[in-house]
Amino acid sequence: MTDWDASAWEEALIADIREHDGRPSSGPLEGHPLLVMHGRGAKSGEPRRAILTYSRDGKDYIVAGTAGGSTKPPAWLANLRAHPDVTLEIGTRSFGATATIVTDEAERARLWDQHVAALPWFADYPAQANRLIPMIRLTGAAE
Repeated sequence: MTDWDASAWEEALIADIREHDGRPSSGPLEGHPLLVMHGRGAKSGEPRRAILTYSRDGKDYIVAGTAGGSTKPPAWLANLRAHPDVTLEIGTRSFGATATIVTDEAERARLWDQHVAALPWFADYPAQANRLIPMIRLTGAAE
């Protein structure tokens, strides 16, 4: 049995994202719109990164705290609460952004519906996770 190297897989995915303008060319995430969010750990302050599927709302990038349908929110959510200033990397572009966890219920629902319309495979996550999925708006100096 071969040991799976998560770090090597992630590095290869990021290289593919960079080479193909934010949409990997192969593997289980082929064609998905992906960004790499660089921030700091909530407790440690150490550099952290997360590879996230996104949708757009105007000029903003929208990500959902699904953790792949897990019953627990993703670790990066706590990092954003503590340190909302992040750097986003999409393809070969990199720019600063501020993360806002959407707290208004109507706006969160609107963003969720819009996210699912753009990325239909997200539709099953709320039932799978059995929790309200947080929506995060990433506002920055993109294009």
